Amino acid sequence: MNRSKHDIRVAVETTYLPDQSLPENNRYVFAYTITISNEGTVGARLLNRHWVITDADGRIQEVRGEGVVGQQPHLAPGESYQYTSGTALETPVGAMEGEYEMVDDEGDRFLAPIAPFSLRIPNSVN
Repeated sequence: MNRSKHDIRVAVETTYLPDQSLPENNRYVFAYTITISNEGTVGARLLNRHWVITDADGRIQEVRGEGVVGQQPHLAPGESYQYTSGTALETPVGAMEGEYEMVDDEGDRFLAPIAPFSLRIPNSVN
């Protein structure tokens, strides 16, 4: 198999946090655990994140910032990094997607896309 230089895989698991949510106030809190894996042929550091968070009413929040959870992890080929963060929505269902800005060990910057994933309370029909 011919591996590319930049091959960053992003896997996501989500959890609804009822103890931090207040449905009567339209506040639904979700945790998401991200696993970032470098399946490419060169090491890379995560510099910045960009998230687009959309709730069921079409409200969009954009989040940009340095690193993830205060870290700018470096991933050698074959390495993974995992972290957990969270977000709050005004609806019981929503979605997130985005990208990580990376720089490889040769100084080249590139984007690692994060495919859309759902945030939903258990047993929601939407």
